[in-house]
Amino acid sequence: MTFSIGIVGAGQFSGQFATLFQAHPGVGDVYVTDLLPERAAQLASAQGLAGTFPSYQAMLESEEVDAVAIFTQRWTHGPLVLQGLNAGKHVYSAVPMAISTEEIAAIIDAVKATGLTYMMGETSEYNPATVHARNQIAEGAFGRLFYAEGDYVHDMDLGFYDAYQYSGGENWKATASYPPLLYPTHAVGGVLGAWKTHAVSVSAIGVVDDRGDGVFDKDVSQFGNDVSNATALFEVAGGGSFRTNEFRRVGYPSHIRESRFRFFGTEASMEQLATVALWQDKQGVKDISELLEPKPTMAPDDPSLQHIAPELRAAFTSGSAPVHDRARLPREFDSLHNGHEGSHHFLVDDFVTAVNDRTLPSVNAWVAARYTLPGIVAHESARQGGVRLEIPDFGDAPQ
Repeated sequence: MTFSIGIVGAGQFSGQFATLFQAHPGVGDVYVTDLLPERAAQLASAQGLAGTFPSYQAMLESEEVDAVAIFTQRWTHGPLVLQGLNAGKHVYSAVPMAISTEEIAAIIDAVKATGLTYMMGETSEYNPATVHARNQIAEGAFGRLFYAEGDYVHDMDLGFYDAYQYSGGENWKATASYPPLLYPTHAVGGVLGAWKTHAVSVSAIGVVDDRGDGVFDKDVSQFGNDVSNATALFEVAGGGSFRTNEFRRVGYPSHIRESRFRFFGTEASMEQLATVALWQDKQGVKDISELLEPKPTMAPDDPSLQHIAPELRAAFTSGSAPVHDRARLPREFDSLHNGHEGSHHFLVDDFVTAVNDRTLPSVNAWVAARYTLPGIVAHESARQGGVRLEIPDFGDAPQ
């Protein structure tokens, strides 16, 4: 059984996923559309896709397309997802799920009403540190988990200027000021992807940017945002807390590892830095760096990556880590590029399996809400000077 899929947005990221969708035995034809038709045509030609559509609406109206995969600007996902579901298409969406509580609620309602598959492609769900922590939590190795930390530490100087200019055109500074806490899922999802709880309240602090180059300038920003670094402290259901950092001005090698995590329990703890990961208990310390280290599947100077800033290429070249269980993946993926610390193969397979088997994907609408909504509320907390705010919860996915 197979289904067809339409790629929405032919930018730097979507081509990697077009390859994987096309290779998956559960997928038939792959199409593409983009606001810039020449980009769609170039991707379709380069990868031998089934064809292009002149617009997203035309794609949704076509009976040739069963599902859509959205790789557009961050703040556009909510409305595009709703359009897709309401048009009768299964939807895979890049992160974040949406940028408001209302958009998230509407997506959940649409999934309920249509019975269609929705999945958010959160890479941290399969970050090696999250996978290992998830396994250890399941075995009770931490004892009672009571605190965790998740960072998305990615300096603007390391590739983001190029990326925003590529996607934003002449008006790129207005969009490069995207509020850090509205892109929370790499940090939040890495914590909650292992620790099966949810955030119930938050207090957050933002740091006003002082670079003075027109990025993170309230008068330029379409979001009215002047914060480049932010920290949030969350309370979780059942007792405990976790902290996340969203840093865009930071002296840190984000090209080596942009997302990193720490977990603390009554019997053991685990900590990850850029190049080192440690498992610690009351007897001592064990270096687990090798277990969590992905093996590259593509050289950073591969011709297919020439349009991507060198500092961003690690996100497209990383393979699987020893902690990843690849047995469930289609063998067609064995020789294909991977990315974001080995997550791409698993995310594509999760969505394809969910659509074909009519099962809930790993990061379904309810899980996606728990990964996204904490950041939306944290952003509001920071705007109010750190006041502690309650975080709504849409509950678990219906079984």
